[in-house]
Amino acid sequence: MNLQELCSRITEPSEQAAAAARQQWDSVAKPLGSLGLLEDAVIRIAALNGEKNISIHPRAVLVFCADNGVVQEGISQSGSEVTALVAGNIARGEASVCHMATLADAKVLAIDMGMNEAVPGCLDRRIAAGTGNIARGPAMRREQAEAAILCGAELVRELKAQGYRLLATGEMGIGNTTSSSAVASALLGLEPALLTGRGAGLSDSGLKRKIAVVEQALAVNRPDPEDPLDVLAKLGGFDIAAMCGVFLGGAAYQLPILLDGLISCVSALLAYRLCPQSRKAMLASHCSAEPAARLLLEALELSAPIQAGLRLGEGSGAVCLMPLLDMALSVYEEMSTFEQIGLTAYSHLEGKA
Repeated sequence: MNLQELCSRITEPSEQAAAAARQQWDSVAKPLGSLGLLEDAVIRIAALNGEKNISIHPRAVLVFCADNGVVQEGISQSGSEVTALVAGNIARGEASVCHMATLADAKVLAIDMGMNEAVPGCLDRRIAAGTGNIARGPAMRREQAEAAILCGAELVRELKAQGYRLLATGEMGIGNTTSSSAVASALLGLEPALLTGRGAGLSDSGLKRKIAVVEQALAVNRPDPEDPLDVLAKLGGFDIAAMCGVFLGGAAYQLPILLDGLISCVSALLAYRLCPQSRKAMLASHCSAEPAARLLLEALELSAPIQAGLRLGEGSGAVCLMPLLDMALSVYEEMSTFEQIGLTAYSHLEGKA
């Protein structure tokens, strides 16, 4: 399957299933819409699946690991060797996201999309040993970008066949906030200074350096904002490309995908620009503390239920949403209805005198 064929599989969400889920929420004996964005999330999953009754178990967090050549420009506190160290920690179940996922009843999968060195325990989906330095030239070839996207989509297909019903996106790769800021700047048409943050904790001078590198990457590569694959190939990372594929795959194979922070939001916007209907599979979890995050969510027309200043990465913010969805589904599926307790149902009165 090529990228065009993948996108051709993606259809519009089911309005009938969305209406049935909305009616189910309205029948529950509580104030209408009182669970806010959690109700919206359940309705969106129903529309994606095409049926009112849904399940979000079992579930997994996909942590895509890759190295970025732009680290050579001194845009991070740490070197590329840290990517492999943390990826190994994730693969062994010892990273932050692993502890959080245990409580959220989710499996964590570490996927090597292109680290500088192979790491035991990671699924091998390597495209190359890291990307090129975007400050000096393109990150990857166009065909590599498409291959990485298709890897992400194929992983969704495989996990759906294994019975998974909810996936979360995560990543690990030193330098990937720089790549993400460059991609965001190209897609949104905004200056890098508005979109580039401190990542893992840069000083003021380090942030200025990072912004200058993003500006240089845009000038050197001259990405075409009307061609998302061109933007990805010139400025992105293998982790970004794979997550883009996960969002496309989620829409194609009817599996809801949780966004995490900045990097997965950039990936989601790439998927949306490649195929607008892919938005139906996307569920925002939180709004990252990185400055581009809110602008990316606005471009996707998605609202994040969690506003906690998170910026850990690894898919940790997406995992935080899972227990909230469980709670919402408990109300949706098990709470008494107005009819069952003999109470007149509430009516939607917005806009009425």
